[in-house]
Amino acid sequence: MDPSTEAVVAAQLGRPPRGLRRVAHTCPCGRPDVVETAPRLPDGTPFPTLYYLTCPLAAAAISRLEAAGLMRTMTARLADDPGLRAAYDAAHQDYLTRRRDAALAAGVAPLPDGTQTAGGMPDRVKCLHALVAHELAVPGSNPFGREAAEAAGSWWAEGPCVSDPTGPTDLADPANPTGPAEEDVR
Repeated sequence: MDPSTEAVVAAQLGRPPRGLRRVAHTCPCGRPDVVETAPRLPDGTPFPTLYYLTCPLAAAAISRLEAAGLMRTMTARLADDPGLRAAYDAAHQDYLTRRRDAALAAGVAPLPDGTQTAGGMPDRVKCLHALVAHELAVPGSNPFGREAAEAAGSWWAEGPCVSDPTGPTDLADPANPTGPAEEDVR
């Protein structure tokens, strides 16, 4: 990964990123907003969150939705809508497959069967940040992530969440606005 992009992610998080593999989605403002992390940190510690929402503006918008009780409403809908439940289970399966594939690509052992995925999948909605990150990284993958991203609005509208710590370069790749091709960062 380009060091300037990694510096932006560090500025977004307020700390150096851990287990960073690649930018999984780029915000319309040109900064990364979702990164893919290795399923194990460099010291071998399991890290089940494959897609991590890094943009503080996006995270704040999603936190407001959580504070308003959206997770409780979404979880209740799972019991009443078999089609939604099936789509959410498919999101869970997609996450498991992608996390296993990321482990293999990173040269680390996949997480054990039964390890949680993210955001409470497949039985409840626990963390909208993880669900939105999944949906942004893999459009069409997560029904609740899509709903929450739409409800959050245009978090990027007022400009980038952080300045580029290395200078005024454009981090977005105009040929691929959702992020660079998969690149391993080991």
